[in-house]
Amino acid sequence: MSIVYIKSRGLELFSGLFSGLFSGGLGLKSASPSAREERAAPPPAREKGEGGARSQMSGRVWLILCISIMTSAAILRFFDPSLKPLHHDEGVNGLFLMRLFRDGVYRYDPANYHGPTLYYFTLAPALLLGLNTVALRAATALFGVATVWLLLRLRRYIGSPGALTASALVAVSPGAVYYSRYFIHETPFVFFTLGLVVSLFRFYEERRVLHLMLASISAALLFATKETAIISVAVLGTAFVCTRMYFKIGMAHREGEGEQPRSPEKEPAERPAPTARPRRLAVLLLIAPGLFALVFILFYSSFLTNLKGITDALKAFEFWARTGTENHVREWYIYLWWLAQEEAWVLALGVLGGVIALWGAGNRFAVFAALWAFGLLAAYSLIPYKTPWLALNFIIPLAIASGYAVSVIYGKNRLIAAAVLCAAVSAGAYQTIRLNFFHYDDDRYIYAYAHTDRDLLSMVDEIEHRAQAEGLDTQIAVLSPDYWPLPWYLRHYRATGYYSAVKQATEAIVIASDAQEPELQAALGDRYELIGPYVLRPGVTLLLYVRNDLMEQPL
Repeated sequence: MSIVYIKSRGLELFSGLFSGLFSGGLGLKSASPSAREERAAPPPAREKGEGGARSQMSGRVWLILCISIMTSAAILRFFDPSLKPLHHDEGVNGLFLMRLFRDGVYRYDPANYHGPTLYYFTLAPALLLGLNTVALRAATALFGVATVWLLLRLRRYIGSPGALTASALVAVSPGAVYYSRYFIHETPFVFFTLGLVVSLFRFYEERRVLHLMLASISAALLFATKETAIISVAVLGTAFVCTRMYFKIGMAHREGEGEQPRSPEKEPAERPAPTARPRRLAVLLLIAPGLFALVFILFYSSFLTNLKGITDALKAFEFWARTGTENHVREWYIYLWWLAQEEAWVLALGVLGGVIALWGAGNRFAVFAALWAFGLLAAYSLIPYKTPWLALNFIIPLAIASGYAVSVIYGKNRLIAAAVLCAAVSAGAYQTIRLNFFHYDDDRYIYAYAHTDRDLLSMVDEIEHRAQAEGLDTQIAVLSPDYWPLPWYLRHYRATGYYSAVKQATEAIVIASDAQEPELQAALGDRYELIGPYVLRPGVTLLLYVRNDLMEQPL
C-alpha cells in the first residue's frame, strides 16, 4: 500500500491547495491579507435587482439562508447513499477504483475515454471509509454540495436574491441530486466548469494572479475529467466573445442615438479591469498554460507512473466521435423534452432570465449565462448521442439565468419574487425526494435511465446468505453476458469468474440470464436448485442457482 499512500498524500496536498485557492480567490477572508491586497480589492458592490443599497439583504438573513441551502443540499446528497443500486456505468467505474485502491495502480484507458480525476478524488474517502458504496459515492456528493456553494459566490454578479435562487434550485434539482448520488464523472465535471467561469471572470475584472491560476487548474481538471470538455470550453469561449460584442454594439448604438452609456459603478460585474503592466501580464499568460499542462500530465500519467496515458488521452476523442454518432441516438429536441418534465421551473425561469438579460442589456454575467446555457443546449442537441446525465451541463447555467430573473423581480416586488422562488424550490424538492428516495430505479422517470433494479440487491443478499458456509472463498460463476454492476457487489469473493456464456459448472453458485435458460438444463442438470429470477434492469433478468449440497448445509 506504499504507492497508494504516496499518491493519496500527494492528492490530499493538491486538493488542499485547490480548495485553499478557491477560498481565497472567491472572496473568503484570509488569515492575514496584505495591505496591498486590501487596497486592490474592489469596494462592496451594490447588488443589481435589489433596488439599490437601501434594499440590500442584511448579512444575517443572507447567512441564515446560505446555511439552510447548504444544509439541504448536503442532506439530499449524503442521506443513505447506498440506497440506490449501482448503475452499469458505476460498476465499471468501481472496477477502476478497486484496482487503484488495492494495487495502487491506475492506467488510463482511451476506450473508456473518461478521465482519471474521478478515481483519484474518490481514493481519499475510500482510504478513510473503506472500499464500500458510501465511499464510492462520497466524492461526487461532495462535488455536488461544492457546486451549490460556488453558485452562492455569484452574489457579486447577480445579487443576493439571484445567487440564493440559483443555489437553491440546484440544491433541490432532481437531476443534480440524482447524479450527485452517482459514481460518474458528470458532477465533478460541472463543478470544474463553473470554477473555470468564476475564476476567469474574476481575472477579467481584477487581473490577479490567483484567479488566473485557478482558471488554469479548473480547465486542466475539466479536461482530465471528461472528453466533452472541448464542447464546454468552445461554448464558454463563444458565449464570452458574443457577450462582449453584444454590449459593445449596444453601447455604440446608444451613443449614436445621443444616449449616455451606463455608468459602470452601477453594476459590479462591469467594472473596468485594472490595468496591468504588459510584461507582467505576458509572464502570467505563459505561466497559466504551464500550470494547465502540469495538472493535465500528472493525472493522465497516473502521477508520472504511466507516461503513455498522456498520448492515450488524445485517442479518447476518436472513440468519443464514434460513440457520439452510434450509441444512445435520440431526437434533436429530447433534452428540451426531458428538462420540461424534470426541471420545468429551472427551464422556464432560465428562459425568462435570458430574455430579460438580452432585452435589457443590463448585466453582462446574466447575458453570458444565458448564452452559455442555450449554447450548450444547442451543441448537445446537434450531437446524435443523448443521455439524461448530460442535461446536468445545462441545469447549472439555466439556474444562474433563473437567479437573475428572480433578482430582477425582487427589485420590483419582493413578495412576488419570494412566491416564485418558494414555488420553484418546493416543486423541485418534491420531485427530488420522490425520485431519489422512492422511485430511483423506475424507468418511467427520465433520470433513472437504464438503471439497475433494486431487485439486484435482493439477489446479492441471497448470495451472501447462501455463501455463509464457505465464506469469501465461495466459488461463483457468472454465465450471463449482462452482469454489471455485479463485480462491485461480489468484489470480496475471491473465486468469482465471469464467463459471459453457458459452461459446465461446478461452482457453488451460478448466475445466468433467463435468455440462457434452454442451455442451462444440459449444463447444470439436477445438481443445482433455482432460487429465483431477479431483474437486473429493464429487459434483463438474472437467474440464481445454488448447488444442492450447499442448499442442504445448515446456515
